[in-house]
Amino acid sequence: MNDTIEAQPQERKWPAEGVSRVPAWIYSDPEIYARELEVFHYGKVWNYVGLDCEVPEPNTFRRSWIGERPVIITRDADGEIHVVENRCAHRGSLLCWQNSGKAKDLTCPYHHWSYSLKGDLMGLPFLRGVQGKGGMPRDFDKAKNSLTKLRVAVRGGSIWATYSDETPPLEDYLGEEIFTRLDRLVSRRPLRLVGYSRQVVDSNWKLYWENSRDPYHATLMHPFLSTFGILRTDGDYHSVPLQEGRHEYTYSQYDPELRNRTSEASAQIKSIKTTLQIQDTDVVNSVVDEFNDGMMGAFQVFPTILVQQYFNCLVVRHIIPKGVGRHELVWTYFGYADDDEQVSELRLKQSNLVGPAGFVSLEDSEVLSLMQPVVEGSPHALQVLEMGGHGTEAQSTMMTETLIRAFYDFYRREMGL
Repeated sequence: MNDTIEAQPQERKWPAEGVSRVPAWIYSDPEIYARELEVFHYGKVWNYVGLDCEVPEPNTFRRSWIGERPVIITRDADGEIHVVENRCAHRGSLLCWQNSGKAKDLTCPYHHWSYSLKGDLMGLPFLRGVQGKGGMPRDFDKAKNSLTKLRVAVRGGSIWATYSDETPPLEDYLGEEIFTRLDRLVSRRPLRLVGYSRQVVDSNWKLYWENSRDPYHATLMHPFLSTFGILRTDGDYHSVPLQEGRHEYTYSQYDPELRNRTSEASAQIKSIKTTLQIQDTDVVNSVVDEFNDGMMGAFQVFPTILVQQYFNCLVVRHIIPKGVGRHELVWTYFGYADDDEQVSELRLKQSNLVGPAGFVSLEDSEVLSLMQPVVEGSPHALQVLEMGGHGTEAQSTMMTETLIRAFYDFYRREMGL
């Protein structure tokens, strides 16, 4: 008889203080991470997978991800968009190795099983064997051995996919406020792909999700924002949680005089460098106000993306979990098919604002990668979230953590914590 008692998973309970405290174990517990994938990424949610300009013509494809599962976006010969798992139905081999391209079908490199761009199994070598020997059984049904197909929704130039038949329509999932902001950027005119940046960050995906909801750090850690007046604590700023914390948006009205203004608030921002000048001021100005509203901002759609507009820079940040302590960021920069030469040049210049080496994004991944071993080493520590109070209401200030608290209010309900 074996007297060894197997260790039971430790019960995880949220701190009694509620959402003003976050337990560090949520960033390192593998069971929590596995549950997140099932509940959030593979559950009743719409996952952003790409833009329609990434599959610009019939018979094109683009690789993407939902959680840790690779998927393929395809546009078939009739122009219809599909999303299928990038996993052969035969032995589970990665089906598509290229990031993008043109193809009339998808053929597995392992055993050459061939699928249509809709994901239907079309054929396989030696179906009936050779010389009367081997081959597949007579009752083998190709229709039952297709690729895993996902429900797809297309809005403007954005493409979304879900594993669940119970996920509500995309309009309901996003809600009116996010839908309006999405349409403002991707439904006005046909889109044009500008380019990509990619990076791997050695931190739990939620640390980056929080970071994107954290205006408190923005003007403190990112000196470029404050120095050149893109964002400052004494400027116009709004933080608005939506759908009980699932989504959120932030926005500000651009004020070109902000960089020259001094105030009690600006005096506390040690990162402002008043002696610095930028040689090409087009990078930090609204040279062409193409939306005619002076607005800059971003919105998050749970569980994977942040869509951001700085001046004429339009970008989608796609967060892809790669394990409990790692995630990938794909930055997709886009514009419009009818952009003139001036706006096209502005988009390229201003794309330097964000990304792995962006003027206002460079510091984030470094800080988060240094945080990960700290939270792993102190799993019972509590993170304090009291800036702006204890609530989860919308606030018109950068000095707040209301968006993070709202997220964890939603998160712990969905996770049963």
